[in-house]
Amino acid sequence: MTLENDAIEITRQTSAISVTKSSGTQVDYYLYPEFEIHVNILPAGVVQDWHKHQQLDENIIVTSGEITVEYLENGHVSSQTIQENDVLRVKRSIHRLLNQLSEPAQFIVFRFVATGQEQSELMKQDKVDCENEIK
Repeated sequence: MTLENDAIEITRQTSAISVTKSSGTQVDYYLYPEFEIHVNILPAGVVQDWHKHQQLDENIIVTSGEITVEYLENGHVSSQTIQENDVLRVKRSIHRLLNQLSEPAQFIVFRFVATGQEQSELMKQDKVDCENEIK
């Protein structure tokens, strides 16, 4: 027996909230009660505004191209290059993203409010084999 909240849910891109920002960045927002996912296309040469998140934990996976993250660390601006398949966790840092290449970069952002509770064992152990339930 499958409960309604256990059912597969698919959100099509046509249902996303699509925005093109003044910088030319294209964003498709997928909003859920406990988290948010958004897909970004950052055009070549675009530099985002400096910002931070007060409560959100923001995690970014670059899916094509590369981006540079600049962040404030000990009163100085530092930077790192984030390449395809790298994961960037910005937490509550003051940061901005740049595309310094001549091609667009694409990345997916996962945002949620972290509880501060250790969940890594749950993440590793939560999968249950259901082969015997399929008839």
